[in-house]
Amino acid sequence: MSVDPPGAALLVIGNEILSGRTRDANVQALGSALGAIGIRLREVRIVEDREASIVAAVDALRTHYDYVFTTGGIGPTHDDITTDAVGAAFGRDVRHDPTAVELLTRYYGPAEATETRLRMARVPVGATLLDNPVSAAPGFRLDNVFVLPGVPRIVQGMLPGVLATLPGGPPIVSRAVTAWVRESDVARELADVQARHPTLDVGSYPFARDGRFGTVLVVRGNDAAAVITASGAIESFLGVRGITFEAGEGSAH
Repeated sequence: MSVDPPGAALLVIGNEILSGRTRDANVQALGSALGAIGIRLREVRIVEDREASIVAAVDALRTHYDYVFTTGGIGPTHDDITTDAVGAAFGRDVRHDPTAVELLTRYYGPAEATETRLRMARVPVGATLLDNPVSAAPGFRLDNVFVLPGVPRIVQGMLPGVLATLPGGPPIVSRAVTAWVRESDVARELADVQARHPTLDVGSYPFARDGRFGTVLVVRGNDAAAVITASGAIESFLGVRGITFEAGEGSAH
């Protein structure tokens, strides 16, 4: 029997994201990596570089989800306030961590380990450091909140080590059926498949290509057998109606 997988949320922090100047690239990377170990990314929030906004979001998400990941705002500049905000959310003081100071001093060299750069060695009291194999400046974990930088290349480098500390489970698998049919024309049948498989996510995603309308019908869940059965039911009703379709292979994401 399928069980509801652990849920996670991502809190994206940064004025540059909200202004449209920077496109966030971490949602897909984190969602895929979590799905591969059986954790579903259930919510993404974006907030400005404002302490009250970050504190409110962290407090709301950490009580609602098994895991919360934040990205952005732990660099060396004045507007990097995530560390202080997370500390405030937990009621913890923020101090220089000796191990983090050593890591950054070794990375930059004693002469270049300036006060500005050592701001990245500040973490809330009681936090556990998260290894950064790309640029040395560590993230940190406090309870179920994982605080990461915003640079996608660094996030992707840190994720394997971070996720290796979390309990594993059946991966989230999916099957996609691409059908040349309007979404509204299969809504009733798709709702019936969902009703018969309440532990799965059954979704439809319309598209237009070469002047034709189509819909990608996706089944997701952590019960691989149930996913195959549900996608088979979709293929069956499409076939009965003579609708052209192409079935995709199962994957973890």
